[in-house]
Amino acid sequence: MISLQTLANRPKSTMQIHETRPSNLPLTIPTLSRRATVKRTTGETDIQVAIDLDGTGKCLVDTGLPFLDHMLHQLASHGLIDLEITAKGDLHIDGHHTNEDVGITLGQALSQALGDRKGISRFGHFIAPLDEALVQVTLDFSGRPHLSYGLEIPTPLVGTYDTQLVREFFVAIVNHSQMTLHIRQLDGINSHHIIEATFKAFARAIRMATEVDPRRAHLIPSSKGVI
Repeated sequence: MISLQTLANRPKSTMQIHETRPSNLPLTIPTLSRRATVKRTTGETDIQVAIDLDGTGKCLVDTGLPFLDHMLHQLASHGLIDLEITAKGDLHIDGHHTNEDVGITLGQALSQALGDRKGISRFGHFIAPLDEALVQVTLDFSGRPHLSYGLEIPTPLVGTYDTQLVREFFVAIVNHSQMTLHIRQLDGINSHHIIEATFKAFARAIRMATEVDPRRAHLIPSSKGVI
């Protein structure tokens, strides 16, 4: 039987547990509030956009352009972005001003929700099929607006929507979210399919790019230290 005196006389263990995590980093990734609401009013349109980048795909939009509404639903659903958009515009002229100003306001809201872009993965890419159509989207929340647009849409209209407005929408969102965006049509002959595949690929690329990278969740994803 080992006595209490024997136990007391045994040498104490020198084993220590060392903390290898840098002491200047918190234990957990902070919960971010990546939401924004932007209202933009001009002599041609009155637009309000509310966005939550960490949503579940809820979408409530009414732009007065039914096909654009359909595409914005794809953006919310496949990007897991909660999106509310209301727009009143001079549709008695055509859809150009409303389409462009929705893109501008959505781009501003996206930029505000991202803030200083600390912690995001920054780059995103996706190739989306829709029947015979296949579209590739690659983007970078670089702080430098650039659009390379490679769609060849065969018809001038989808429903009542002027297909020239697709490019104008992406020009607007790129300039006001400060992203670099490349869109490539790899295949497709149906206008609706080509445009919808584009929005789905765009949504998934945004989802990838805006997700928080846990390895540098507290850092701006740039070697310059700023975007």
